[in-house]
Amino acid sequence: MTKKRLTPPLTDADIENLEIGDQVLITGTIYTARDAAHKRLVELLDEGKELPVDLKGQIIYYVGPTPAKPGQVIGSAGPTTSYRMDPYAPKLLAIGLKAMIGKGSRSQEVKDAMKKYKGCYLAAVGGAAALIAKSIKKAEVIAYPELGPEAIRKLEVEDFPAIVVNDCKGGDLYEEGVKKYQK
Repeated sequence: MTKKRLTPPLTDADIENLEIGDQVLITGTIYTARDAAHKRLVELLDEGKELPVDLKGQIIYYVGPTPAKPGQVIGSAGPTTSYRMDPYAPKLLAIGLKAMIGKGSRSQEVKDAMKKYKGCYLAAVGGAAALIAKSIKKAEVIAYPELGPEAIRKLEVEDFPAIVVNDCKGGDLYEEGVKKYQK
């Protein structure tokens, strides 16, 4: 387990360098999107239309932040459960999305897509929403403002902490953890 730094946009080489259990610190731009926004993005792809954001090499954080208090950039910004994005993730990986951040396990279909398209899944620490928010330096709604907390936001982050749960080689930190304790 090593600490690694990521600065989006990410390349195949960046993703190939990650292994399950690696701690990562992300600095740069990441995007937020939850299920309602994912549904709209995939509908646009299915219709052959352009997305409101170019996801090639990018990271999507599954979060619906609370409103910012005066003097803050963003409110509480903890990860949401990732499986709700599983029906949409393979199509986004196919167009170049490189990483997703959330909490909980991913479906086999998503894990297969990460191997095929060189992507990875990162876990942010649930319950640490206020701490995570401190790594977010700027937040701007860039699509679907009518979705409120689920609007797509462009975040500027500095040393955003996460852990590699699924790498592009098929590794799964959650499965490995269970195996250790079954012995």
